[in-house]
Amino acid sequence: MARRKQKGRAVNGVLLYDKPAGISSNRALQQVKHLFRAAKAGHTGSLDPLATGMLPLCFGEATKISAFLLDADKRYRVSCKLGVTTDTGDADGTVLQMRDCDATLADVEKLLPDFTGAVDQVPPMYSALKHQGQRLYKLAREGIEVERKPRTIQIHKLRLHTLVDNVLDFVVACSKGTYVRTLAEDIGERLGCGAHVVALRRLSVGPYHGDMVTMEQLQAIADDPAQGLAALDALLLPIESGVADWPDVRLEANAAFYMRQGQPILVAHAPTHGWVRIYGHDRFLGVGEIQDDGRVAPRRLIQTAASTTT
Repeated sequence: MARRKQKGRAVNGVLLYDKPAGISSNRALQQVKHLFRAAKAGHTGSLDPLATGMLPLCFGEATKISAFLLDADKRYRVSCKLGVTTDTGDADGTVLQMRDCDATLADVEKLLPDFTGAVDQVPPMYSALKHQGQRLYKLAREGIEVERKPRTIQIHKLRLHTLVDNVLDFVVACSKGTYVRTLAEDIGERLGCGAHVVALRRLSVGPYHGDMVTMEQLQAIADDPAQGLAALDALLLPIESGVADWPDVRLEANAAFYMRQGQPILVAHAPTHGWVRIYGHDRFLGVGEIQDDGRVAPRRLIQTAASTTT
């Protein structure tokens, strides 16, 4: 059977998109993909509809490194309302309980050691995790609650900002798999009053800490006859930027040829373990992993002649 031809342009690179509140990550992706007229694109880990901020969008060959960004550490700015709990853990849910709260910033400060480092966290029912093939949030909407096993996550840093009118504002740097809603709820329970998230903004993902672009900015460029698609493409970061904190391996022409054939290569002065970025003499080839015998094995090879757009 003939392969169906993809519609759209062959666009390659990473866009740091500032997701607005009120839409899903997939909806945001489809809007931007349509604007770029791109044949292929994917996001790097969902943000709740209530959340805003950094949503790296991978176009074309950049989708091959999206899993590494999904696994990367994240940083969030969080505002949570103390004294009120909801069924979803955020302001989009239904209020379950209201309690008096007289907590101070000093009270929260005392709890920080218990909420940094390795922390066991029970995933919320309103999540995309599956139970016997069903998404938990679908079960939750039907009024069904199932047992969830705690997961160990890492809270690298938790920095408090303000506590005004029972709204606690803080920044958290954490590992993949961390549910910020659950973190806020757990802090609220330790204070004896409960809590839910009222605002959430993702500030960084893995190596990405830079400026983000909004839909309004993208639309203005797309609508400007003097700019258009070429100007949109200029906003894309190179594919290899998604693994910018990995060590490099540089190959001579012959070694690069065999690497592109999928063969592991012994490279002088290469790292002794872990993941690496692989370069030929003129371009980024993809990512690889150091095998037990010291050879560099290709894992995700990039098929474009350039690392941003074609």
